[in-house]
Amino acid sequence: MAETLTQENTWVAKHRFARIAPRKARLVMGHVRGMHCQQALDVLRFNPKRASGMITQVIKSAMANANEQEADMRRLYIAEARVDEGPAMMRWRPKDRGRAHPIEKRTSHLIVKVAEM
Repeated sequence: MAETLTQENTWVAKHRFARIAPRKARLVMGHVRGMHCQQALDVLRFNPKRASGMITQVIKSAMANANEQEADMRRLYIAEARVDEGPAMMRWRPKDRGRAHPIEKRTSHLIVKVAEM
């Protein structure tokens, strides 16, 4: 039995070292995974979380990459959307009796891949 392989055009956009914790960004990224791009932008416009603005910019960038290659903008959907953990910046909080406790300022890598249906 022969399998048919379909060549699917995909375009990627990334926002590396975004200053937001991956756990918070994954909550928003899960809402738009698999949606049409325009529908995802509409959902993100009314989402109150801070990550929604960052993810909106990444989706728009991926759509612009597809537009440069003359893709059909009405048929674009989000094929892959993920949040990877970036490096954490270590900071110190002063505590009582001269002690210091560490604080991790986490960063994220936001990756969005769009494709034509």
